[in-house]
Amino acid sequence: MSLVTKRSSMTLFSDARDHYSHRVRMVLSEKGVTVDIIDVDPSNKPEDLAEINPYNSLPTLLDRDLVLYEANVIMEYLDERFPHPPLLPVYPVQRALSRLWITRIEKEWSGRLDILMAGKGRETVITRARKELRESIIAVAPIFSEKPFFMNEEFTLVDCCVAPILWRLKAVDINLPERSTRPLQKYMSMMFARETFRASLTEAELEMQE
Repeated sequence: MSLVTKRSSMTLFSDARDHYSHRVRMVLSEKGVTVDIIDVDPSNKPEDLAEINPYNSLPTLLDRDLVLYEANVIMEYLDERFPHPPLLPVYPVQRALSRLWITRIEKEWSGRLDILMAGKGRETVITRARKELRESIIAVAPIFSEKPFFMNEEFTLVDCCVAPILWRLKAVDINLPERSTRPLQKYMSMMFARETFRASLTEAELEMQE
């Protein structure tokens, strides 16, 4: 039996620089869940991880005999496993809209940020990813004037997906125009000062804002 399967407490295998791992750490922080967080170097993953996760990917959550390895699946599991505070709306329509926003973030922001964080590949690809991500975020910025959180009066899983991306903009050399993104800048300041957000940050993530 491996060291992994012997673990009695909930364990998160996390990449300290990755925004997908960060969003799961945000949920754990919001819920106040006691969890063992193991920082894993993505270029030198432990053999135990491959034993429990067929994709050998991060983040991976181990909860007794249950193993989950997709960030959004992990987030929803944690929201149902620890229902207070709820991080998805109660009503089906609003829940569906929240999931749709998460899907849009995946399609429009996450992949482009992945390219920039990796910093590998042709310069034209990196330049295009930076331009498209910046323009997409600027286009969405006005909606932050409507409600305190992302399209919601309350903090939700959508914020757990958005905030880690916005935190990394400085690290990937994306500067937002202050005048046209003022509501978004206000949202960023509020989120980054949030106690649970600060608690979710790794040392590597803290260095991204230096």
